[in-house]
Amino acid sequence: MVYGARALVLLWAGFWIFFFVGSVIVEGAPGRVIAVGSAVLLLFVILALVPWRWEAPGGRLLVVMSLLIGVAYAIASASFFRRNDGSRLPLAVRAITTVAFAGPPLMAGVLFLLHHRIASTRPGAR
Repeated sequence: MVYGARALVLLWAGFWIFFFVGSVIVEGAPGRVIAVGSAVLLLFVILALVPWRWEAPGGRLLVVMSLLIGVAYAIASASFFRRNDGSRLPLAVRAITTVAFAGPPLMAGVLFLLHHRIASTRPGAR
C-alpha cells in the first residue's frame, strides 16, 4: 500500500514538473510566471517527499494540501484563466484539471494514512 502511495505521488509531481518545463520551453513564459510556477513545483516536490520520512504527518499534509490546491485551482480557473478569445475555460476542462491537480495527492495521502494506521495496530508494532 505504501509503495503504491509513493508511486502515485511521485508520478503526480513528476508529471506536473514535466508539463511545466515543457510548457516553458515550447511556449516561453515571462519571468514572473516561471517564478510562480517554480514555487508551485517546489511545493509539489516537498509534498511528494515528506511522507517518505514521516508517513502520518505527510499523509495528513497531502490530504490538506490537495484539498487546498483543488479549491484554489477551481476558483482561479473560473475567475482568471481565459482562452485566447477571452472566454472562460469550459466547465469540463476546469473539472478535469482540478481532479488532475488534487486527486492523486489526495488518494496518496489517504493511502499513507491507512498504511500508518494498519502498521501501528498490528500486534508487535512499536
